[in-house]
Amino acid sequence: MSLLNPFEVLETLHMIEAERLDIRTITMGISLRDCADHDGATARRRIFGKITRCADRLVAVAEDIQQEFGIPIINKRIAVTPIALVAEACADERYVAFAETLDRAAEAVGVNFIGGFSALVHKGYTAGDHRLIQSIPAALEATARVCSSVNVASTRAGINMDAVRQMGEIIWQTAELTADRDAIGCAKLVVFANAVEDNPFMAGAFHGDGEPECVINVGVSGPGVVKSALEGVKDADLGVMAETIKRTAFKITRIGQLVAQEASRRLGVPFGIVDISLAPTPAVGDSVAEILEEMGLERCGAAGSTAALALLNDAVKKGGTMASSYVGGLSGAFIPLSEDAAMIAAAEEGVLTLEKLEAMTAVCSVGLDMIAVPGDTPAETLAGIIADEAAIGVVNGKTTGVRIIPVPGKTVGDSVEFGGLLGRAPVIAVSRLNSAPFIRRGGRIPAPVQGMKN
Repeated sequence: MSLLNPFEVLETLHMIEAERLDIRTITMGISLRDCADHDGATARRRIFGKITRCADRLVAVAEDIQQEFGIPIINKRIAVTPIALVAEACADERYVAFAETLDRAAEAVGVNFIGGFSALVHKGYTAGDHRLIQSIPAALEATARVCSSVNVASTRAGINMDAVRQMGEIIWQTAELTADRDAIGCAKLVVFANAVEDNPFMAGAFHGDGEPECVINVGVSGPGVVKSALEGVKDADLGVMAETIKRTAFKITRIGQLVAQEASRRLGVPFGIVDISLAPTPAVGDSVAEILEEMGLERCGAAGSTAALALLNDAVKKGGTMASSYVGGLSGAFIPLSEDAAMIAAAEEGVLTLEKLEAMTAVCSVGLDMIAVPGDTPAETLAGIIADEAAIGVVNGKTTGVRIIPVPGKTVGDSVEFGGLLGRAPVIAVSRLNSAPFIRRGGRIPAPVQGMKN
């Protein structure tokens, strides 16, 4: 890609200063496969050494690029090989010590988060998977920077309902263990269908088996830029709006690739992908919901919201893929409830419900994200929500995830303040109808016929 021309430089400066364009994250993926050992202490020593060796300059380089280019880089992160794959070579029965090692390594190199306390169980468990999943509540209670994910379903394998049931229980236990911090542990835990190997965004990032030894992935975000562009075509039809979004996503992606390639060059690490995801923040003017409202909806959650989000998501992907041959990760529009000021307002007004959010996840980039629910929500109900979301992902051949937070002591109408990018989550209602007998059946929901692609 050629360098930005003078006009693009001026345009970029305006997007940064007036429209909140930023590089949401530079994420270094690191393979830990060569750190496995039959002795857990040895494996952890290797893990700490490799992470600190590979990422020792990550934060400094990101800060240098931010200063030189004037492009805000909000987070610096690390994603590692799913720890279930690395730790099961040892005899340890619990993997909390591995999480603590990741946390110490992340602190040593100065990154915001480290992802990869993860397991992939969409078709079944190994012994290491069992141990990791059982360790999640204690691991997230004991660490500050560690993020965890579990993939329970895929379009080719179907849905592992035993894992879905267990994850409902794990989320509930994590909420209880971190109740003194409003269940913050659950904000660092995602349950996936069709998880991708190169996602730079937390809490779901891990370094997949198909990835190189070390890689740089960048996530770009600019909801404010897209909203501003749409303000210039207020009376246009939806086709013109789609074209405007596509052109804007093209510009955003070019900036992301420029930063990614520069970071790759300075670190001596291969460039992987640019994830062009419209990831909102709690700040006014940095909202995906405001984009939908700019299209003509009175409030996000009104009839037409799913169609508007589908248009947005598709146009973002089309613009990104025209700008770069290496668009990856999730790429599209995120709808994290606690991280989007306009979505918070819509939920507090009762306009945006869990059911409407679920419908919108059929066309967005991820799924039910940062959803706070009453603390007395049964584990089986949490599992039912995960199963529904997994079904959307499996049938549609897309990534879906659930990051749900049952907040002990809170009920509908309350809210919980997480601070920073995690924002403020209004506690929303869930169905009180009983789905426990269905969840307890277990087994595997078979893969849909559209998964049979050879």
